Amino acid sequence: MGLMLLGYLSGSWLGALWVCRLAGVGDPRQQGSGNPGFSNVLRVHGRRLAAATLLLDAAKGMPALWLAMMLGMPPWAQGMVGLAVLLGHSFPPWHRFRGGKAVASAFGVLLVLTPGVALCCAALWALLAWRVRTAAVASLASAGVAPLASLWLAPDYVLVIVAFTALVLVRHLLNIRRLGSGDEHAL
Repeated sequence: MGLMLLGYLSGSWLGALWVCRLAGVGDPRQQGSGNPGFSNVLRVHGRRLAAATLLLDAAKGMPALWLAMMLGMPPWAQGMVGLAVLLGHSFPPWHRFRGGKAVASAFGVLLVLTPGVALCCAALWALLAWRVRTAAVASLASAGVAPLASLWLAPDYVLVIVAFTALVLVRHLLNIRRLGSGDEHAL
């Protein structure tokens, strides 16, 4: 339970807000899509700040996950710590429970728990973002592929990754509606 709380609290620290504050640029929640995450920072403030946001959001939950692994926790318990990181990013108490969509944080969690799955999903995300120019499409497809990749690369983590995927899909409901109406933001 203590590691889940640590995961939640570390996840609730939104990298985009700190990166933009330190760079002296506007709050990403007030521009573009209004999302405090990598894709919006990329659209609004460029590659350099987006890369810093990605790095921070991916890395913030890693210490709690490494600790869970070092303590020999079973995969489902490690997954609960990882899910707490994603919930913290999505619903941070310091920002009225309005956070990001958890894609970069999910990448970081997967990178610790199942590196092969993380790299497959990241490669798919990059390819789709480059070809389709829509972060939501890339994120949804990558999240959808994660459980399938885990069947092959990390079968002990399949149920955990299904939970991660469900959270990412739920966090993207508005994007799915905008994709259907043709109003989704491009990269």
